[in-house]
Amino acid sequence: WLSASGPILLGEAIPWREHVPAVSDILSHPLQFCLLGALLAPIRVLLAFIVLFLLWPFAWLQVAGLTEEQLQEPITGWRKTVCHNGVLGLSRLLFFLLGFLRIRVRGQRASRLQAPVLVAAPHSTFFDPIVLLPCDLPKVVSRAENLSVPVIGALLRFNQAILVSRHDPASRRRVVEEVRRRATSGGKWPQVLFFPEGTCSNKKALLKFKPGAFIAGVPVQPVLIRYPNSVDTTSWAWRGPGVLKVLWLTASQPCSIVDVEFLPVYQPSPEESRDPTLYANNVQRVMAQALGIPATECEFVGSLPVIVVGRLKVALEPRLWELGKVLRKAGLSPGRVDTGAEPSRSRMIGQEEFARQLQLSDPQTVAGAFSYFQQDAKGLVDFRDVALALAALDGGRNLEELTRLAFELFAEEQAEGPGRLLYRDGFSTILHLLLGSPRPAATTLHAELCQKAPSQGLSLCQFQNFSLHDPLYGKLFSTYLRPPHTSRGTSQTPNATSPGSPTALANGTMQAPKQKGD
Repeated sequence: WLSASGPILLGEAIPWREHVPAVSDILSHPLQFCLLGALLAPIRVLLAFIVLFLLWPFAWLQVAGLTEEQLQEPITGWRKTVCHNGVLGLSRLLFFLLGFLRIRVRGQRASRLQAPVLVAAPHSTFFDPIVLLPCDLPKVVSRAENLSVPVIGALLRFNQAILVSRHDPASRRRVVEEVRRRATSGGKWPQVLFFPEGTCSNKKALLKFKPGAFIAGVPVQPVLIRYPNSVDTTSWAWRGPGVLKVLWLTASQPCSIVDVEFLPVYQPSPEESRDPTLYANNVQRVMAQALGIPATECEFVGSLPVIVVGRLKVALEPRLWELGKVLRKAGLSPGRVDTGAEPSRSRMIGQEEFARQLQLSDPQTVAGAFSYFQQDAKGLVDFRDVALALAALDGGRNLEELTRLAFELFAEEQAEGPGRLLYRDGFSTILHLLLGSPRPAATTLHAELCQKAPSQGLSLCQFQNFSLHDPLYGKLFSTYLRPPHTSRGTSQTPNATSPGSPTALANGTMQAPKQKGD
């Protein structure tokens, strides 16, 4: 990762790592957490759930009897007064019962005319909706699937939340249009609150901001969230403790404090208004500077954490390395497996054939290893994917041999003319397997590479020039295809300061572009 403060040490600022200091702090206060966890936490959680269900009548009453057309406009009158104040008061009581006795507010919240959009960061826990209280319950953006969750669905309807469905490609376009409509309503609608990181981190770095909050090109007000408690029990990251553990530890605290700071309204430049990505990047840096933490290019694509290297997104820790750990733990040496995959010919296999080919007998290991490969609608995987993954994990081939094998497995015969070419699907499959690149990013890069070629495919020479000799991507392949191992043969995450690590590669090769709107 590249940041204004220089390289970031792995484990210090990887946002999805478990928050280790919290664990050590808890171990230093065992008596407190045992006593309060046994006595205070159950009572707090029980009372909080009672208040949560008391919220439902107020949420239901505000929208009861209203048509979908009426809900397209902000609710006013007695419904707004009674239900809004009821939900606001009970919500504060809910967090108070969970131990958040103090909400300290700094700065001044802008009016809806001054800043139609609020952006809050860092997003580190499911307790972050507490920021809604000092913001007077602004509208939010949420997954449409949450409507089916008891009580939560009623609260989203009460909030007139903007709903997005991850399964409907047209949903994102409608959300963009709705955000723009509300943000440009001249103060008719309440403010819209975004968590632009899109997922939770451990508060040690800001993930790359998604552009959704900035598409309308209107002024935004950054909102900082801090939990300045002596013991951090709130962090809920990708590989950290689960929901119940975070809830129990936080409820065991005698008192939890939240700091909410309103920064000055950010007025976009004409360039930023036209470019939501530029706008998001500049607001991210302003908030990171105020927090005293790095602003990173790291983001999540689905559940996959990726960094940006050149025109490509790559996994910070490729799943190929995780697969290697699984296979070595099972005592399998990838180099001893005779895959016999046929070049340019797909052969789909199921778990049973997969286990036989890899000589695996433990059902749990088979299921775990099989899940690392992309499956079709019938639950089958392409055996060429397995062959390439095993060859990369073997370590017995040099990079030229490995890239040649990848080309031979996925290249296709030309419709006209001699020779074989690597087309979009094969190229994206190779990069997804070896580098953990999301397929859309690899597809875009393939199109750019083919602009210099007379056809829509890459020859072996062109593919190897890209993967071995390109100043940027060549280093990427040499780093990811030579993962470090311990003396016992187990894969190990490299330290960010080591020359061969992905993090060091990103720090050494990614140059922050000069932003026009700075």
